[in-house]
Amino acid sequence: MNLRQIEILRAIIRHNTTVAAARVLGLSQPAISNALKAMEEQTGFALFQRVNNRIYPTAEASIIAEDAEALFDLHDKLERRIKDLRESRAGQLRLVATPPVGYGIVTKSIQKTQALRPKIRTYFDVRRYEGVVNGVESHNAELGFILAYGGKPGLQSEKLYECKMVCVMPVGHPLSSKSEITPRDLRDHHFIALERETRLGEATRAVFEQEGEEFNFSSEVRYGNTACALAEAGAGIAVVDPLTAYSGRFKTDVRPFVPVIPITAYAIWSENRSLSRLARFFLDRVKEVIGELPKDLQ
Repeated sequence: MNLRQIEILRAIIRHNTTVAAARVLGLSQPAISNALKAMEEQTGFALFQRVNNRIYPTAEASIIAEDAEALFDLHDKLERRIKDLRESRAGQLRLVATPPVGYGIVTKSIQKTQALRPKIRTYFDVRRYEGVVNGVESHNAELGFILAYGGKPGLQSEKLYECKMVCVMPVGHPLSSKSEITPRDLRDHHFIALERETRLGEATRAVFEQEGEEFNFSSEVRYGNTACALAEAGAGIAVVDPLTAYSGRFKTDVRPFVPVIPITAYAIWSENRSLSRLARFFLDRVKEVIGELPKDLQ
């Protein structure tokens, strides 16, 4: 007996007539009768007893119907899962981001997504630039979020946000009185540099060279979070991305840095793997969070 036949058997048992069963299933009464006849031929025994205009299941039919309930429960569960997936209410999100985007925009977007879709599971990792690219390339993550993305064959990207590097310093530092900070202003102060191998570190060095200023640093760090922590501790002044500087995790003074170092945040994903409905839903939440950013981050 196939699933459709079992469904017909179940409907006849519930409604006691082939007419009612046909109406519920959207079939004709002859189709129900023919299906019943075929089932009895296949099983080799009677499934119903006929009394007046009604039919009643035999003990054998009741046993089959009872055992079949597990199939219908599984089918209902599958239908609910399909509906959840269609409406992005269930599934898995695998995300990876560099720290500046990950520790603010992405975390808030995860919270928004989970509030709207509580059944989803999120797998989230924060890595340096190369780790984000590799994570998406290897399909360990469906979506990556990154600053200063330079492009790579096999990956698609979408520009999400544009901002400018800023200068962070201890609260009350003498340079806090200035409306903007230049490389020349940093000449006589301890400077915390971002690592040379990072894109933001290279961009900062290029501006110093452009201004004819020696790139003289007292500390070199890989991440903006580390630079801000050192600045907060009074160990120097740093030039970092505004997402990190204005994250609220550090008590520092922040001023614009000139000449302007523009940076852009991107979402990236594999070119040979279309984004799931849930990933697109999450990307919309990311754009909502970006739209709520304060003007200081523009």
